[in-house]
Amino acid sequence: MKTIKYILVMIVIVGSGFEVQAQNLTANEIINKVDDNMSSETQVVVSDMVIYGKRNKRTVTSKGYTRGKNDSFTEYLAPAREEGTKMLKLEDRLWIYSPSTDRTIQLSGHMLRQSVMGSDLSYEDMMEDRELTDIYEATIISEETIGDRNTWKLELIAKVDDVSYPKRTIWIDTERFVPLKEELFAKSGQLLKKVVMDDIKQVEGRWYPFKMNYKDVLKDGKGTDFIVKEIQFNVEIPEYIFTKASLKK
Repeated sequence: MKTIKYILVMIVIVGSGFEVQAQNLTANEIINKVDDNMSSETQVVVSDMVIYGKRNKRTVTSKGYTRGKNDSFTEYLAPAREEGTKMLKLEDRLWIYSPSTDRTIQLSGHMLRQSVMGSDLSYEDMMEDRELTDIYEATIISEETIGDRNTWKLELIAKVDDVSYPKRTIWIDTERFVPLKEELFAKSGQLLKKVVMDDIKQVEGRWYPFKMNYKDVLKDGKGTDFIVKEIQFNVEIPEYIFTKASLKK
């Protein structure tokens, strides 16, 4: 689940003395290091998705499993009305199981652009698991400061056609190599979404944003917070998790 892997993702390991070496990197080398260091064979994440409405907010808790670039499984744990809902992604296919109807449906085409449970994330966002270097060419635009962190501001232009956002702008921490902010654009150049990464912590040698706010700029409101409660890298995941049988298990 990579908008929610992505969409949760874009992280890097940094060692002592690495910053000096990094100053001489090209834009594509920077992005390549982000890809290399955020990759893991498997990942298990327990998270809260806080969806802000006009008058109130609601929190959806889930547990997600990811294997490689193509396979992911998510089970929603709370609130009660969402409990038991499951999503399975295998390659470019996505299935959703609803316990209230005891039915499994496959989403495709324009349906993938729909909001996930009323959040600012779409199913299409969550489907994108490819590494940045596989789909974008990067250019360094400038160096900027976000809070007390120095960042590179990079422009990413898609080099493939089957991509949700043909252009992205991303601000990467020059010391920790973790993205702090991102803007996502349509082919026309229209800004569609903004992402802000916060609460950066080091876990298993990786700098990771434990809070991310996704904001659909075409909608009113405060956006959607994605808050990581627990995360594990390179853990063993039973094979059955990534099968359609797991949806009704």
